Amino acid sequence: QNSHIFFGFREPTSQTDRSEIQGTLKVLVSKLDDLSTCNDLIAKHGAALQRSLSELEGLKVPLDGGEKIKAVNERATLFRITSNAMINACRDFLDLAESHSRRLQRALQYEREQRTHLEETIEQLAKQHNSLERAWREAPTHASRSERVNKEDASDEDEDTEYFDAMDDSTEFITVTASESTQHKSVSINSNQEDHVSVSKEPVRCRQRRTQIPDKPNYSLNLWSIMKNCIGKELSKIPMPVNFNEPLSMLQRLTEDLEYHELLDKAARCESSLEQMCLVAAFSVSSYSTTVHRTAKPFNPLLGETYELDRLEEFGYRSLCEQVSHHPPAAAHHVISRRGWTLRQEITIASKFRGKYLSIMPLGVIHLHFHSSGNHYVWRKVTSTVHNIIVGRLWIDQSGDIEIINHTTKETCQLKFIPYSYFSRDVPRKVTGVVADSKGQAHYILSGTWDEKMESAKIIQSSEGASGSEGKQKTVYQTLPPKLLWKKYPLPENAENMYYFSSLALVLNEPEDGVALTDSRLRPDQRLMENGRWDEANVEKQRLEEKQRAVRRRREAEATGALHEEMKSKCYQPLWFHQRRESITGETNFVYKGGYWESKEREDWSMCPEIF
Repeated sequence: QNSHIFFGFREPTSQTDRSEIQGTLKVLVSKLDDLSTCNDLIAKHGAALQRSLSELEGLKVPLDGGEKIKAVNERATLFRITSNAMINACRDFLDLAESHSRRLQRALQYEREQRTHLEETIEQLAKQHNSLERAWREAPTHASRSERVNKEDASDEDEDTEYFDAMDDSTEFITVTASESTQHKSVSINSNQEDHVSVSKEPVRCRQRRTQIPDKPNYSLNLWSIMKNCIGKELSKIPMPVNFNEPLSMLQRLTEDLEYHELLDKAARCESSLEQMCLVAAFSVSSYSTTVHRTAKPFNPLLGETYELDRLEEFGYRSLCEQVSHHPPAAAHHVISRRGWTLRQEITIASKFRGKYLSIMPLGVIHLHFHSSGNHYVWRKVTSTVHNIIVGRLWIDQSGDIEIINHTTKETCQLKFIPYSYFSRDVPRKVTGVVADSKGQAHYILSGTWDEKMESAKIIQSSEGASGSEGKQKTVYQTLPPKLLWKKYPLPENAENMYYFSSLALVLNEPEDGVALTDSRLRPDQRLMENGRWDEANVEKQRLEEKQRAVRRRREAEATGALHEEMKSKCYQPLWFHQRRESITGETNFVYKGGYWESKEREDWSMCPEIF
C-alpha cells in the first residue's frame, strides 16, 4: 500500500459531485445577475427607441422618408415583441433556477453536516480509545519503564494551542497589462526569459552525482494503531516508524531551499534594489516547489546532527546545518557564496495533528545579505497543512503571508499564499505579491504559483478602483507585460517511485568522503530505509532515539544540584553555532561561529560527539 494513501477510509465519490454543484451554482447566480441587468436595459432602451420613432412619424417629411420611418417602426415593434418574449423566458428560467438552487443548497448543506458529524465522531472515538489505552498502560500491573519514558517524550504540554493566519486584511488589487505602445520604459528583470533556469556555464570539476535511488518498497502498515495516539500531540515527541518518513533528514530538507540558488546569484548582480527584491521573493517562493507531492515526513535530526553541502567548485557556495535543540526541534543553517551573498536561518518546527489535518508551522527568521550592496533581507516561512489525514488521499497546501523587508533600504514585498478552496475560481496554489519602496509606493506586481513559476510586472500607473465583494477598496495597477522570474525544474524520470524527489533531493543523501562524523549521510536508520530495509531501519531508529534519551538523562543528572553558572556550562552547547542577539530583529538566534570547513580541510573530526 502506497504511503501517500495510508489514511484508512476512501473519500466519498459524491464529494466531487457536491463541489461541482456548488461551483455551478456560484457561476449561475453571477450569470443570472447579468441577465437581470440586461433585462432592465432592454426594456428601457426598447421603450426609448419606440418613443423616438413615434416622434419621427409625426414629423412632416417627404413621402419616401415617411415610408422608411414606418418600416423601421414596424421592425422595432417586432424587435420589442421578440425581446419581451426573451425577457419572459429569462424570468421563468430565473424563477426555476432559484427554486432548484435552494433545493440543491439544502441538499449540499445536509451532506456537509453529515460528513462533519462523521469526522467528529471518528475523532472522538480516537480520543476515547487513546484515553482507554492510556488508563490501561498506567495501571500498576502494566506500567513499565520504557512506557514511562515514551510518555515523557510524548508530552501534552501545548495540546490546546491554536494557530491562525491573518490573511483577510491583505490589500486587494487588479492588474491591467498595458499595450505595447505604452512600454516606454524597459524592464531589466530577466530580459531573457529562459535565463532563470540556466545552469552555471562553468566547467564542473566534481564527480558525477547520482540520478536515482532504490524504488520505494510497497510496505503496508496499520496506520490507525499509531495515529489514534497522536491526536493533539506534538509529533516531534512521538516515536514514529520510518513508514511515515522519506529517506532524508530535516537538515537535508532545509538544504533543499538552495535548489534555485542561481536566483540569488542573479540578484547579487542587480543594480536596482527593487529588481533584486523581486528575485529574492521568487527565491522565497521556490523553496516550496518541492513539497507539492512530498507528504512523507523527514527524519527528525538527532541533537548534534549536521549536514553539509559543499558546492564551492560547481556553484560557488557552501552550506552547513546543525541540529541545535531537540525539544523544541531547532536547526541552524548557514550558507556563504563566492557569488556575493550569505544566507542564514534558524528554523523551529512546530507540528500539530488535529485528527483531520496536520499543521506544520516553521518558526524562525531567514536572513539574506548581499555583499556588494549591503542589502539585508529578512522574512519568515508560511504554514504548511497536510489534509485528508483521516479520509481520502493526502495532499499538502501552503497558506499565509510573507513579508520580506530590505532593512538597508526599507523596501518591502508582501506575498500572499492563497489557501486552496474547492469553490474558488483562482488557480490552485496561487501566490500574489506587491513590491513597494520605502514610502509604500508599489513598483512591481508578482504573481504565479508556489509549485510552478513566478512572474513580475512593472507598474506604470495605479488608481483606486471600485470596492470588492466584501466592501474593500481595490487598487487597479496598469503594468507592463510580465517577465518570468522563476520556473520549477521538471521532476526526474521515475520520481513517483522515488518519494517524488527532485534532482537535488536525490543526491543529498549520497555517501560522500570527508564529511563530519555527525553528518546525516552517516545516519544508519536513514541509510537502511533508503536501501529498502525498513524493518531493520525501524529497529535502528528506536536504538538511536533511546541512545539520545539516555545521553540527555545523563546530562541532566550531572547538572542537578550544581550552581547556576555550573549548570549553564553543563547545558548542551552546539558545536558549530552559538547564540547571538540579532541587532535587526532583536531576537536571539544561533549563528555560525566558524571552524567547520577548516576542520574538514585538516580531516580532524575529533571534537564531534558520537551520536550514531
